[in-house]
Amino acid sequence: MKRDAMKRDAMKRDAVKRDRKPGAGRDRTPADGRGRTPGTEPGRGPGAGRALLPGRVRKPVPGRRAPLALAVPAVLAVAFLLVPMAGILARTSWGELGTHLTSDGVVEALRISLVVSCWALGLSLLLGVPLAWLLARVDFPGKALVRSLVLLPMVLPPTVGGVALLLGFGRRGLLGGWLESWFGVQLPFHTAGAVVAATFVSMPFLVISLEGALAGLHARYEETAASLGAGPLRVFATVTLPMVAPGLAAGAALTWARALGEFGATITFAGNLPGVTQTLPLQVYLLLQDSPEAATSVSLLLLVVAMAVLVALRGRWAGGGGPVRGRTSGAVTRTDAEGGGVPDADGTWPDHVTGASAAPGPPAPADPCAAATAHTGAADAGPTATDGPGDGARTGRWPLHADVTGFNRLTLEAAPGTTIAVVGPNGAGKTTLLRALLGLTPRAHATLTLGERDVTTLPPHRRDVAWVPQDGALFPHLTALGNTAYGLRAHGTARAEARREAQRWLDRLGVGHLAHRRPAQLSGGQAGRVALARALAARPRLLLLDEPLAALDQSTRAHVRHTLRRHLAGFGGVCLMVTHDPVEAVSLADRVLVLEDGRALQDAAPAEVARHPRSPWVARMLGRNAWSGRATADGLRLGGTGRLVAADPLPEGTAALAIIGPEAVSVHRERPSGSPRNVWPGRVREITALGSRLRVLVASPQVPDLVGEITPQAAAELGLAEDTEVWVSVKATEVTLVPV
Repeated sequence: MKRDAMKRDAMKRDAVKRDRKPGAGRDRTPADGRGRTPGTEPGRGPGAGRALLPGRVRKPVPGRRAPLALAVPAVLAVAFLLVPMAGILARTSWGELGTHLTSDGVVEALRISLVVSCWALGLSLLLGVPLAWLLARVDFPGKALVRSLVLLPMVLPPTVGGVALLLGFGRRGLLGGWLESWFGVQLPFHTAGAVVAATFVSMPFLVISLEGALAGLHARYEETAASLGAGPLRVFATVTLPMVAPGLAAGAALTWARALGEFGATITFAGNLPGVTQTLPLQVYLLLQDSPEAATSVSLLLLVVAMAVLVALRGRWAGGGGPVRGRTSGAVTRTDAEGGGVPDADGTWPDHVTGASAAPGPPAPADPCAAATAHTGAADAGPTATDGPGDGARTGRWPLHADVTGFNRLTLEAAPGTTIAVVGPNGAGKTTLLRALLGLTPRAHATLTLGERDVTTLPPHRRDVAWVPQDGALFPHLTALGNTAYGLRAHGTARAEARREAQRWLDRLGVGHLAHRRPAQLSGGQAGRVALARALAARPRLLLLDEPLAALDQSTRAHVRHTLRRHLAGFGGVCLMVTHDPVEAVSLADRVLVLEDGRALQDAAPAEVARHPRSPWVARMLGRNAWSGRATADGLRLGGTGRLVAADPLPEGTAALAIIGPEAVSVHRERPSGSPRNVWPGRVREITALGSRLRVLVASPQVPDLVGEITPQAAAELGLAEDTEVWVSVKATEVTLVPV
């Protein structure tokens, strides 16, 4: 019993530690970019309206008690704010409330207030929405000054604002005389003047709310929409505004409420004319002199309106708000019975049952060279007659020519139908290259020709270049079907035809039964396939894929890789695919482009790169040992005193890379005797399982770390464990020297 109790306590402590780890419990599966971005709320898409300047507050920790030194001032602050509100409630003549609120003067003032506040809201939307987008999306000289001007009316005394309006738009103001003489417009002492005054003090609430929401919306959504053929206005109307709609609604509500309650600027600039400029706040001011009870009743009305607005915002401006139900910030696992537990006609189980497609694809070759051979065979087979949608892309042939300057410095030439895998370490410029071809980055510039068409000077939406970013960037307000049809609609395809074509693409990638789900209801793998279908459905001339299969599990990856290979075999354009997966690089690509620091280190067929990699990073990606050094008469001189003997040495002094396969490394407990010419002592640092074999990492004082591959039986016979002293050997004939 005691042992069981101790075991339970230990499990509880481990659970607490896991919960306290950074990012514990967070879904790291890239889906549609729904990861939490600054200024967004968990459970909402980026830019879902929680990105307001005051921000959201963390939920209080259950059971935590506030220190007395903080609790007392906090209670006093609440009381300080509550007493005036309680005073209004206590002094209201409830029996005469209806009479006060239905008097002619109050009804007329209410009408004027509603007219002024609604017109002020409309004017704020017309001017404030573009201004908020400009501040959030564009860097320009004087941006800080413009933002200060936007915020100025919020801190400026309202009467001072009214004086400023008089000096600007009054009859003797900077523009007032010109407006009256040219257009006959008189703002002071007219309802239009009250609208201008209310707009002046309320528009900042809309601008800062929407700017915060736009700042929380990652630009990749708009860039992806542009790559699918949508122009700037279409992107703004169909992607940007829907994704920040909650933030826009919150800002609009605050703007309207502030305009409804404006007093100082209105009375200074527009006057207090009954039926013209006398709003409810001005009516309260007058009633205080003649009928305080009526003034209290009207004040209660304005108080109720203000509270109703705050309650309607549900914490979008002020922190708090209840938990969001039925939504997750990342990919979710579906456990409902939608679609049942019956496989599709092609043998694919619904993803909400299995979590991934179970359709068997071609097995991933364990050896990259074997994968390259398999890919060659698949390419020779060519497209099948049942390849499905996308045939429109085969009506033309579009070779690629690109001269890239800036951070990336290279020239790309590719024939139609070529797939190029772009590989390299982090920071090598892979994504920058794709963005340069799209015209989306100032870091690099591409002179790009597709077929006979020079698209260098064209904006991204007119280049016919489709892009799948790393996280897919699915539009969270559209269903999977709507996402897939987006590019077709942007190119002018009729709605019905676009949806039919999109459904065919979703079916082809095994997610057709998810067509009416939104991205928040998709797992990471499902979202990745929808993003891929969306790009392929747009029929681009150049296809850019940034790690398109990274979010998929192994079985699904094989299925989608097979589908993608069939499409690319008949694709009339060129495809560039960034990947860190050697199987993808050699099984999907006709060429492998190796980048480092923006330069092309190697551009060759997959089999050549697999056999003779010129980059240590690529060699390690392919699972090989890679040592750099200088060629000697019998092999390679490594850093320090290390030497390596090779059967086929290079000219002496040549900078070279020694490639050693892990299967060529022998591990011994005692110094071996016999033919091996490369023998070093070492110590086992790590043993990891790789399929049915084990990989042993050995550190040696004479040469760089070396990885050998052995069977579990051999490891048991040798008694290998971490820190075991061993000897390793490599035959000279197993060493390949590649000049770099």
